[in-house]
Amino acid sequence: MATSNVDRTKRGPSSLTGLAGRTFAAIPPTALVLLGIVSVQVGSALAKHLFSAVGSFGTVALRLFFAAVVLMLLWRPSLRMKRRAWTVVLSYGVILGLMNLCFYLALARLPLGIAVTIEFLGPLAVALAGSRRWLDAFWAVLAAGGVVLLMEGRGDLDLVGFLFALAAGTCWGLYILVGAALGRHTTEGNGLALGMAVAALVAVPFGVADSGTALIQPWVLVAGLGVALLSSVIPYSLDLEALRRIPPRVFGILMSLEPAMAALIGLIVLQESLHWSQWIAVLCVVAASAGATRGTRPDA
Repeated sequence: MATSNVDRTKRGPSSLTGLAGRTFAAIPPTALVLLGIVSVQVGSALAKHLFSAVGSFGTVALRLFFAAVVLMLLWRPSLRMKRRAWTVVLSYGVILGLMNLCFYLALARLPLGIAVTIEFLGPLAVALAGSRRWLDAFWAVLAAGGVVLLMEGRGDLDLVGFLFALAAGTCWGLYILVGAALGRHTTEGNGLALGMAVAALVAVPFGVADSGTALIQPWVLVAGLGVALLSSVIPYSLDLEALRRIPPRVFGILMSLEPAMAALIGLIVLQESLHWSQWIAVLCVVAASAGATRGTRPDA
């Protein structure tokens, strides 16, 4: 959904629009969105491989720390902002940190495709909130049916993991709303960079307490940087270019493919096979998300 990626839509510094801009211009915008989705899910798969070394907390800490470093270096944001802007930045960062902590805790207990599908209920709820259309009620029922299928798919769905994924989805919904305010109170990518730094401050203490010196192993640091680039920097850049060339509503419909892509990446990279009913559940959520996004007003 377009609104679930508000932090990806900030304008980049002019220094980044040279060779990269010409390269992106040669790629169709729909392909850019799909590449961004693949990048995010491959990053999540790589993160899952780190769990055995530094745990879920340590992996979140590495991802947010390196993402914050890269974004702060790219944007060099000013700390001189109004109190209202700082309130929004701090709220955004705390929600972002909690969302990642909950999602990675869920990912440690659930297949990637299922974790992302459950988390995706957050932005779907935001898209449906306040709707007066009967068709949107159908999309809500379809998504609920998908959740029921997930729960009954094989009878072995980890309840704690499900609750963590649901908490991550709730944070994602809040993240969308606060992210919209971030765009109103900050300029370019300054709010994103500062918010990511706040998120890192939230997550790093958990990672250090849980993993200690394991976090500073050279291969772990390289893998953590890879997770940050694949999960944040690369998809933000791809989505930015795509949003310059296609309407946000079209972008949102394409983003609805994310749960299905997560299930596919989980199967290919992590060998996480889903029961046939769980595949149907994923497709139900994808269809509900695409339908709800397609029904939004063009100016929403």
